[in-house]
Amino acid sequence: MTEEFPFGENTLVFKVMGKMFALTDLEDFDAVNLKVMPEAGIDLRERYTFVQPAYHMNKKHWITVLLDGRKKLTKSQKSRLETL
Repeated sequence: MTEEFPFGENTLVFKVMGKMFALTDLEDFDAVNLKVMPEAGIDLRERYTFVQPAYHMNKKHWITVLLDGRKKLTKSQKSRLETL
């Protein structure tokens, strides 16, 4: 896996074997674009309001997951994370 900045210094792109599979804006870290199988993308968009067709990407193969902070860890999960 590699991390690159082919679209400018604010857009972090993750690649495997030279193929993009995730990208996000580091300055406004409010969403992440993920490459998905077309069927999975449809299912995820139908099930979750925070999953949308990816902005400026092929909507068939990419989704945007909004990171609005509503999903939080419980106290026990945080505690368990601290012990790792």
